Amino acid sequence: MHWLERRIRRYEHRRWTTDDNRRVQPFHWGLEHIGGDPNASDPAAFVREYAKNAIENSREWFATTPADDYKLDSDDILTFSSSIESPWPENNTVHARMWPARRDRKPPFKARPGSAVLVLPNWNAKWHGQDGLCDWVSRFGIAALKMSMPYHNRRMAKGHERADQICGPNVGLTLQANRQAVHDARRCLRWLEQQGYTRIGILGTSLGSSVGYITLMHDAAVKAGGFFHFSTYYADVVSQGMTTNHVWEGLRSHVSVDELRDYWAPISPIPYVERGLGADRKSFLVYGKYDPTMLPELSRQMLDSLRRHGANPRSMALHCGHYSLELAPFSYIAGYRMLSFLRSALGQ
Repeated sequence: MHWLERRIRRYEHRRWTTDDNRRVQPFHWGLEHIGGDPNASDPAAFVREYAKNAIENSREWFATTPADDYKLDSDDILTFSSSIESPWPENNTVHARMWPARRDRKPPFKARPGSAVLVLPNWNAKWHGQDGLCDWVSRFGIAALKMSMPYHNRRMAKGHERADQICGPNVGLTLQANRQAVHDARRCLRWLEQQGYTRIGILGTSLGSSVGYITLMHDAAVKAGGFFHFSTYYADVVSQGMTTNHVWEGLRSHVSVDELRDYWAPISPIPYVERGLGADRKSFLVYGKYDPTMLPELSRQMLDSLRRHGANPRSMALHCGHYSLELAPFSYIAGYRMLSFLRSALGQ
């Protein structure tokens, strides 16, 4: 093993161990979150059929209308109601922060027709997470709207320290939460259109890449997508990744990887790639060669599938891991290349 790889892997493990609030949650089928009877005699069959129908009718499953209560305050914080109502009221209001392009930064904020990207952060991102990235986007002359993902920061369920609902051993709730994330993202896109933005992209990281790629494939308004860390099936990341080890621990005695791959297929990018959805969109995908969370072999499988099914994505593999992409020089290399791509792809 090369000295750099050893150093990166040690850093990844050290960062992983700094979070001491990961808990193994109990397993639940969660049928009540996807329209089923929690007392059903064969919950596995229900989820399998539900997932099959969701994929076959994904355009309807992910369809939503614009919100009727968009509100942008004096701090450029956008709020609106989610189209999916979860059991936690605080999660049902979407929060997003707007960074106008630098040329637009004259109070009061007035959007001008041009380019904008919807930024979808990583799992368990804090409210101020990726603010630096958004500021960098605005310096490139592109507006950025960063959405708080379901159950994250300002949307976190009371009594919780982590967003376990969007990635946890509750099968139905994980399905609902990720579907909600796509719905929320599409409502953000409708708001950007209402502000006059005509060239729109998505910039996702890790979980945000999964949600973002599915959104790109189901929303014609998205012209380009940039993704840091990406994979194939949701179940493969959970079962093989270091940072989701505690999630898999709550699942492994109840479902196999193959079964979970079927159950969570609707919230995985790869089934839609195989249908050729979004093949005409420009995309740039970045992954780490030493990533223990979204394994590089899964990222390469995703790229291979995209190319087999008509897409022509740009890609870049860096000698880093998951957390270490935030470090110099990786962050500068990936950030500059990504934003240059988005500026070109969106005609800025």
